[in-house]
Amino acid sequence: MRVTVERISTNIKAGFPTIYVHARTMQAMTTSPATDAGAATGLSEPLLSNRNGVHAGALVVTPVAANGHGGKAKDKYWKDVDQPGDMAVAPDLENGGGRPLLFSNRRVKNIILYPYRVLILIRVIAVILFVGWRIKNNNSDVMWFWVISVVADVWFSLSWLSYQLPKYNPIKMIPDLATLRKQFDTPGRSSQLPGIDVIVTTASATDEPILYTMNCVLSILAADYHIGRCNCYLSDDSGSLVLYEALVETAKFAALWVPFCRKHQIDPRAPESYFELEGPLCGGASHKEFIQDYKHVCTQYEEFKKHLDMLPNTIRQRADIYSKTGTKDEDAKVTWMADGTQWPGTWLDPAEKHRAGHHAGIVKIVQSHPEHVVPLGVHESNDSSLNFDGVDMRLPMLVYVAREKCPGVEHNKKAGALNAELRISALLSNAPFFINFDCDHYINNSEALHAAVCFMLDPREGDNTGFVQFPQRFDNVDPTDRYGNHNRVFFDGAMYGLNGQQGPTYLGTGCMFRRLALYGIDPPCWRAEDIIVDSNRFGNSLPFLNSVLAAIKQEEGVTLPPTLDDSFLEEMTKVVSSSYDDSTDWGRGIGYIYNMATEDIVTGFRIHGQGWRSMYATMEREAFRGTAPINLTERLRQIVRWSGGSLEMFFSHISPLFAGRRLSLVQRLSYINFTIYPLTSLFILMYAFCPVMWLLPTEILVQRPYTRYIVYLIIVIVMIHVIGMFEIMWAGITWLDWWRNEQFFMIGSVTAYPTAVLHMVVNILTKKGIHFRVTTKQPVADTDDKYAEMYEVHWVPMMIPAVVVLFSNILAIGVAIGKSILYMGTWSAAQKRHGALGLLFNLWIMVLLYPFALAIIGRWAKRTGI
Repeated sequence: MRVTVERISTNIKAGFPTIYVHARTMQAMTTSPATDAGAATGLSEPLLSNRNGVHAGALVVTPVAANGHGGKAKDKYWKDVDQPGDMAVAPDLENGGGRPLLFSNRRVKNIILYPYRVLILIRVIAVILFVGWRIKNNNSDVMWFWVISVVADVWFSLSWLSYQLPKYNPIKMIPDLATLRKQFDTPGRSSQLPGIDVIVTTASATDEPILYTMNCVLSILAADYHIGRCNCYLSDDSGSLVLYEALVETAKFAALWVPFCRKHQIDPRAPESYFELEGPLCGGASHKEFIQDYKHVCTQYEEFKKHLDMLPNTIRQRADIYSKTGTKDEDAKVTWMADGTQWPGTWLDPAEKHRAGHHAGIVKIVQSHPEHVVPLGVHESNDSSLNFDGVDMRLPMLVYVAREKCPGVEHNKKAGALNAELRISALLSNAPFFINFDCDHYINNSEALHAAVCFMLDPREGDNTGFVQFPQRFDNVDPTDRYGNHNRVFFDGAMYGLNGQQGPTYLGTGCMFRRLALYGIDPPCWRAEDIIVDSNRFGNSLPFLNSVLAAIKQEEGVTLPPTLDDSFLEEMTKVVSSSYDDSTDWGRGIGYIYNMATEDIVTGFRIHGQGWRSMYATMEREAFRGTAPINLTERLRQIVRWSGGSLEMFFSHISPLFAGRRLSLVQRLSYINFTIYPLTSLFILMYAFCPVMWLLPTEILVQRPYTRYIVYLIIVIVMIHVIGMFEIMWAGITWLDWWRNEQFFMIGSVTAYPTAVLHMVVNILTKKGIHFRVTTKQPVADTDDKYAEMYEVHWVPMMIPAVVVLFSNILAIGVAIGKSILYMGTWSAAQKRHGALGLLFNLWIMVLLYPFALAIIGRWAKRTGI
């Protein structure tokens, strides 16, 4: 099997595509009372904003956080604190030495934090007393069920404690972008910023929209970071020609889009998201020029999208033309590139060595590394009427990569693709930092890369920081977040708690790694003087081994791509081959971890276990945004994959019970909770079926005295929500966020989590591993309803328990009401209390399953406000 490596161009022309005549239909936007020439065009005025929210000299618009609270409102329960080392570094700076502090720490104010801790302690005591009372009063109508319920209560308590304990000291870390620029990227002198290799992963041009992927790439190319120190790689695991040619088209459009972003300092820099913005008009000295530029770029973007839509037909027509002129029979199946050569990846008509799972590796440099001389824009370009005087027209390096795939060889899914990117990027750029994005995410804050670097270069713990994780935010979620996609209780609560420990876990996307941490090298505080870099661990590519040594010796250097001679092309062929990982430490002690359904949590665990710490970075304007599966079926499949991967890790050789020699105790408890939580669903499912007891002719009580048991149970449950009230305050979330988290955990506990447990049992018995499908991200075609996908439910077997629980509760409520009417005159006061308390439990389950009930109703529940 061969790998095709090609250099497309030394530099795509710094001009612009042909001006097209199609005008984008724009959404209505609020405008100021003032009018100008642009108002007469019939197009609504755009929102002009820079990284701070407005154009220089423009009307200031106060930014509002995505959850409805302004930045100050979210931080009113936090206070700035000093960390060890703060006072020691400052005097050195005054004398011209040392390094500046690049982020500040914030801690929850004592007026919130101390009552929060006290409540946690009180609940721990209450749970101990409750379980002790149940054991002392071991009186039940069904003793075997009583034993299981006591075990369940103990399990719930330990699970809650392992989740709650890390949050006793939440820490928020705020990057200092101004200090970073002053110290490392001062205008007028050579930039000292470190290099960053940015990876975009996609597995299918069918399941993952090409437009999403290309918007992600455009946001990276336009990011506000030193151009020569940021490199973009697209990892196409399908080897599809349509993705490669889409990337070429994207590089052409980027020659217009990127200078436009730099000139007007706009955010976000993904055009699809930017052109959908609505907001107040921002005036200023350059307002008229901005309107002209905006309309031109908007028109060009619409034409760019047309080109992407036509690519499959264009490639098919080209194949038909070449097949008619072919001299061999096999030419009829060949997929041809625009230059008349055969595509080495998958073909439209699958053939041997050109089909999914069996194709050559491909590396193509679409946009070469920028030259050192800064070419500024000219007033009049041959291809555009836009004025880019003083604007840097260069683009970061852009590379297309599709690793080799062979039948019968385990390709290790996303982890294998990322490891191939880790190696190929080491040969081409070898940046000390490596960040990966799922193809449906994009850079929402152009300063995000600077923010991540702040944590890596900070003099306190920067050298020992293995990765920086950002929260995940989503654009396409309905206003009430019916299926808990935002998951803010986790992202804005649990992650802040881990910030006060060894750091957050890796969450799969939007995470910047230190390359050495991915290489399995210990942090400086634990690092031995002699580091072994040999072919037994890293593979038998000498240039790659040299790149590892170079990374160890000088993390902050900038590596320019070498000359693409035959020997170098051969090495690139080698590092993306399907057999390179064989008999090495790749996927075990080096790179992203293999043989797991989800590579993220286990990779983060491996890095933490070596002694590295991590940071959780937040910005007032979210760093990254993406799309989420708002269809319930796809959402549940996503949860099955995550929870199944977590369970697989717990029962593997790298279980947090005993692996990770340098984990702190609290960090280990967190990982245990993250990997074993699906088992909780077995007990929840048992309790959810309790209402069927109403269907029996006689009264059956799990615990006697029943009234006291229910009262105690209500107390310990209510205490969770009282503690949650404090978390809502310091995490800056809403009651709706908290409630959606409770509801979807219940829904998952009667659908996805038991399915993951079943998968795990099959895995243990058969040793065949867990295989899950990629989440489909293609939107439902419905131009009238943005959330049309939410109402489409595709029935799968995992939904059966939830349906049974839902309707058994409805039936039980009906039977209970009927019994109360029938036996009202004969029931004792105790029986009436028991009936009322039992109905309360029924209703509680119904309320928790309400979003699932809406999904069953489907389009009858077509109201996003519920």
